[in-house]
Amino acid sequence: MSALPGEPADFARRSGGGRGTAYLEACQARALAGSLAAGASRLSLPESLAPFPLITRPRSGLVRAARGAALILLLLQLCYMAMTSMLIAVYKFTDPSVTVLMAFRAWDYHWKLERPRPLPLRHVPVYVRSMLIAIEDDKFYQHHGIDLEAFERAHEINKRLGKPLYGGSTLTMQVARTLFLVPVKSYLRKYLEVLTAFELELLLSKNRILELYLGYAEWGRGVFGIEAASRHWFGAGVGSISREDAARLVALLSSPIRYGPDTLMHSGILRERYDYLDRHFVNRPGPADLNAAAAVAGGEAGGSGQTSAAPGTATSQPATPSGQASSAGSSTGSAPAGFASDVPPPSMEPDADSGP
Repeated sequence: MSALPGEPADFARRSGGGRGTAYLEACQARALAGSLAAGASRLSLPESLAPFPLITRPRSGLVRAARGAALILLLLQLCYMAMTSMLIAVYKFTDPSVTVLMAFRAWDYHWKLERPRPLPLRHVPVYVRSMLIAIEDDKFYQHHGIDLEAFERAHEINKRLGKPLYGGSTLTMQVARTLFLVPVKSYLRKYLEVLTAFELELLLSKNRILELYLGYAEWGRGVFGIEAASRHWFGAGVGSISREDAARLVALLSSPIRYGPDTLMHSGILRERYDYLDRHFVNRPGPADLNAAAAVAGGEAGGSGQTSAAPGTATSQPATPSGQASSAGSSTGSAPAGFASDVPPPSMEPDADSGP
């Protein structure tokens, strides 16, 4: 028998006329080759046996978009840090003419702004600085811009409240948002606060940061800085007002655009802040009162055979302002003499820029 078309003659002879196993295998091989050439193998073979599996990248576009967005965010962050660093370096030697918060209040709220009156730190009474640090950030002279313990407390409180009411901001972070950020609560703003706080701590001394806070913190609608606030609310400079009025001003910082010194008692938080300052800085018991209280407590303890302090009497007297303005005005990073850094503040307060 003659060979099939395309089949060698000797192959046909060895296969016994084309009826053997070799002949069938050859036919199958040719059929498979034709199927492969026609692209029908994917319909008849499992995916694992397909000759050239189709390689697809359905998410390649999303990956490229994500990388591009991350690069843009990184560039924006670097630009922000470069801008703020340059301005902070300038603020080391001169006072800003305007802050972002001031511009935001004038543009968005249409408030008429009073001219800030920034003062050298030595012109602000020591007891005012003591009140501010004790009530706002008692670790100001110990931390490096952020207080992790304050963040943890704020996180726990916000978790219980179900909304981000407390921020755990240090004085340095408050200066950062006053100078460079708008009062819109968000995690992005908090992140930028932390970045700027590190820049402030790196480029400025602690006393200069405190000086900027006292010169530009918001103290009312269109009122910025403690000197302008003192003149606005009491008609006199901060060096001339009483300790009670100073305590009212410092207590007001928690909500300066909702209340004033004459209405702060309407807020439970502001009332608590003022009572704390009043106990520790305004109407503190003198040595004679403490000795008398100790004697009374000792007599009661002697009658009962126990030694205890009188109810409501402090066992240790907190640090008192000593009036040593020269120490407080130095450029060192340690806490100045007379600051009540050992007096724990009351409960955490909400951010001061919560809005009207």
